[in-house]
Amino acid sequence: MEMILAIGIGVFAASGVWLLLRPRTYQVIIGLSLISYAVNLFIFSMGRVRIDVPPILKPGTAGDPARLADPMPQALVLTAIVIGFAMTALFLVLLLAARGRTGTDHVDGREQD
Repeated sequence: MEMILAIGIGVFAASGVWLLLRPRTYQVIIGLSLISYAVNLFIFSMGRVRIDVPPILKPGTAGDPARLADPMPQALVLTAIVIGFAMTALFLVLLLAARGRTGTDHVDGREQD
């Protein structure tokens, strides 16, 4: 499971960096989103991802803290997802405004010759 998660984080990060280097604004925005997803997965994986382990303790038992997931990374990732969604929406609005003013969606504002 850890290897699949690490490969997924690497694919998201590599794809995001590749898209950040593209000349079009929309591709840059999608690249930033992919990098934020990679960071969110990384933070989430730091909370000990467990399979077939109940998230809630049974009543009257103390429980083993080594078998439980840490709730702090989960809360941080949830907050980061909401903030990332809002920032992506803001960037898309800025993209549309810039394209309306300049007539192009290139990062530097001019078409390649």
